[in-house]
Amino acid sequence: MSTMLNLTPAGLKHELDAGDVVLIDIREPVEHAHERIPGARLIPLGELSSERLASLHSNVVLYCRTGRRSTEALHLLAGQGFTRAAHLEGGIESWKSEGLATERTAGAPRLSLMQQVQVTAGSLVVAGTALGAFLHPGWLFLSGFVGAGLVFSGATGSCAMAALLSKLPWNRVAGCAVK
Repeated sequence: MSTMLNLTPAGLKHELDAGDVVLIDIREPVEHAHERIPGARLIPLGELSSERLASLHSNVVLYCRTGRRSTEALHLLAGQGFTRAAHLEGGIESWKSEGLATERTAGAPRLSLMQQVQVTAGSLVVAGTALGAFLHPGWLFLSGFVGAGLVFSGATGSCAMAALLSKLPWNRVAGCAVK
């Protein structure tokens, strides 16, 4: 692997075909089960450490959905002195946009975690608006609260609703343990 910290989908495919790297999916287990790059190992960002990767005795390539979390992970690892890591530019979304193959775990949720967040947030906003219009104006605070949460999520890149939804029973997929 070159000293570059960013790999394009074509560059990653070349490295994987050559057997030169270990691919690490740093998303949550439900995201990994829903769709992943073939051969990827799961180590969620919250469990990622240089000590854990040091045992791999190989260069690693990290990826997430869009590349934001994997960039964060590179900085985390660099701060711990781990220098054998790169990340996939644009995450699995860029991989798919190049027409490269993905796989999913049998029994994985039909909706991705982000789709679940969108359905839940949208439903809460509609409910808050309807209840505010027909029952009591105080219900409008529900819509405002959800909207504020979405703004915070967009600004920080963290989503409390996704974290909560990932804990629900239908998002716990058998056979998707952390490797």
